[in-house]
Amino acid sequence: MDDHEEASNAETAHSEAEELLVRRLTEKTPEGNDPDVDALKALPPRWEVRIQTERDPVEEETKAYRAIAREVDDRYDKYDKGQSR
Repeated sequence: MDDHEEASNAETAHSEAEELLVRRLTEKTPEGNDPDVDALKALPPRWEVRIQTERDPVEEETKAYRAIAREVDDRYDKYDKGQSR
């Protein structure tokens, strides 16, 4: 295959993929749902729940690694001292 044929095959595959995507986005699903409603359901929630903990698992893991080895630079030293960012 020469470069021209490979480029032509790539364009054909690309356009087929685009057509499939357009069909799937615009057609109704087999259950009869509206694509707009399905798209809204797929969005991440507007709010998120955060739980405050007494321990920071990242800090504890960092301390465990620091017991094994030290960093080349000191960019994470402030975490060992209990300082916030």
